[in-house]
Amino acid sequence: MAQAIAKEEITFPPELLAFIDEWKVKPGSLIMILHKTQEFFGFIPRPAAEKLSRLTGISLARIYGVITFYHFFKTTKPGKHKISVCLGTACYLKGSQDLLDEIRKLLGIEPDGVTEDGQFSVDPVRCVGCCGLAPVLTVGTDTFGKITKDMLPGIIAKYQNV
Repeated sequence: MAQAIAKEEITFPPELLAFIDEWKVKPGSLIMILHKTQEFFGFIPRPAAEKLSRLTGISLARIYGVITFYHFFKTTKPGKHKISVCLGTACYLKGSQDLLDEIRKLLGIEPDGVTEDGQFSVDPVRCVGCCGLAPVLTVGTDTFGKITKDMLPGIIAKYQNV
C-alpha cells in the first residue's frame, strides 16, 4: 500500500503575497518574484518554490530552471555569515581564486556548502565594484580589500561566535 507524502506547507508574509499577486500577471516577472522570495527566506526552499508555482501558475520545472541557471539564487540555507569572494577580472588577476579555495579549505566546506555549525557559507561573485581594492571579499555587508591568504584566519575569527 502506497503512503502519501505530506507536503510541507510554508507561510508567506502578506507583503510577499501582495508582491506576487501584483507581479504574477506581468510578462517576465519570475525573476523579480524569486528575488523577493529569496530576500524574505535568505534562499528559496523547495516548499516555497512549490507554493510559487501554485500561486503564479508557472510550472515548478520552469521555476527550478531559473533558480539553477542564475548563480545568485540559492536552494539551500546559507550560513549566518555569508562570505563572497570576488572573481571579477581585477580580483581574479590578483589571486582571488586562490583565496576562494583557501577560505573553503580553512572552513572545511565544499562549493555551496555551509559549515557544520551553520555559521559560514562561501560563494564566488562576479564583481563587488571595488576593483581598486582587488582582491576583495565581503562578509555580509562588510568589505575587505587587498586580501592575502594570511589575512583569512583573522577575518574568519572576527565573525566566529558572533
